[in-house]
Amino acid sequence: MCQYKKAYVWSQLFALSTSRCRLRPSVKKLSQTHLKQHKTQKMSLAFGVSGATECTTVRHVVLVLSGKGGVGKSTITTELALAFRHAGKKVGILDVDLCGPSIPRMLSIGRPDVHQCDAGWVPVYADAQKSLALMSIGFLLEDPDEAVVWRGPKKSAMIGQFVSDVAWGELDVLLVDTPPGTSDEHLAVLENLKKHRVDGAILVTTPQAVSTGDVRREITFCKKTGVRVLGIVENMSGFVCPHCSECSNIFSKGGGEDLAKLTGSVFLGSVPLDPLLSSSIEEGKDFMQSFPNSATFSAINSISQALLSSLQND
Repeated sequence: MCQYKKAYVWSQLFALSTSRCRLRPSVKKLSQTHLKQHKTQKMSLAFGVSGATECTTVRHVVLVLSGKGGVGKSTITTELALAFRHAGKKVGILDVDLCGPSIPRMLSIGRPDVHQCDAGWVPVYADAQKSLALMSIGFLLEDPDEAVVWRGPKKSAMIGQFVSDVAWGELDVLLVDTPPGTSDEHLAVLENLKKHRVDGAILVTTPQAVSTGDVRREITFCKKTGVRVLGIVENMSGFVCPHCSECSNIFSKGGGEDLAKLTGSVFLGSVPLDPLLSSSIEEGKDFMQSFPNSATFSAINSISQALLSSLQND
C-alpha cells in the first residue's frame, strides 16, 4: 500500500509472508535509497505479516515418529495419506525430515516451483482434486543431491516457517513426517505447534529388538513433551512372496505388538515387506489404488481406519 503526500512525505506498508522474512533488511535499505533520490523529506516504512496461516483450518495434526532411521517411517506416512485420500479425506503431509526428504519422490511429484500467496507458501498437490497436499524441504533445494548442512537454529527456523507459513487450506488430517530419533527438529515442531492441538503421534518400528528399544525412548520423549501416543505400527513384519503371495517371517515378528502391550499403547497393526509396495514407492505410484486386493492393502487400510476412528472419537 503506497501513498505520496505533499511536501515530499511518503509512507509505505510492506506485507510480508512471514515475520521472519530474510529480505526485510534489504527491502528497507533499497526503499530508503530510492526515496532519497526523489528528495523525500520524511519517510515512514512499516512491516506486517499478510495473512499468516497457523494451521487453524486443519482439523487433526498427527506426528509420525520413529526411534531410528530405515524403518519405513516415510513409507508409512505416504501410504496412510493415500489411504485417507481414498477414504474421502483431505490430507496434507509436512515433510520436516530435513536431511532425508524422500516423500516427493514417493508421490512422484518431482521438483515443482514453490509459490507464495498472501497467506504463505502454497503446498504442492499430488492430485488434480487437490485432496493430497505436500510441503517438503526437497522442493527448496536447487540440487537434489545437495546435503542440508545446517546447525540446529537454522533447522529450527526452517521448521518454524514450514509449520506456520504454509497455506494448507481446509484439511481433515495433517501428517508430520519427522526425522528419526529425538532432536532439536522434534522440539521445534512441537514449539511451533503449541498454539494448536496436536492430536498425538504414531510410532513406526520394525519387529527387531534393536528397533523397539529405540521406540521405547521415543515413547519417553512423548511423555516428557506431553504428546499422546496414538499407536504403534510394526513395519516390515514378514515378507510377501512375489510369486505365491505367501507371507514368511524372515525377520522376527511381533516386536511392535509386544512393545505396545509392555507400554500400554495401542497396537494399530503390522505391514509386511511387500515387493509390490516397494516397487510402487520407487516408481511413485499409488499402491492403494493399484493393488486393492493385496494383503498389504488390507493391513494399511485397517491401520488408517483405526487411526481415523481414534481421531474422530477424541
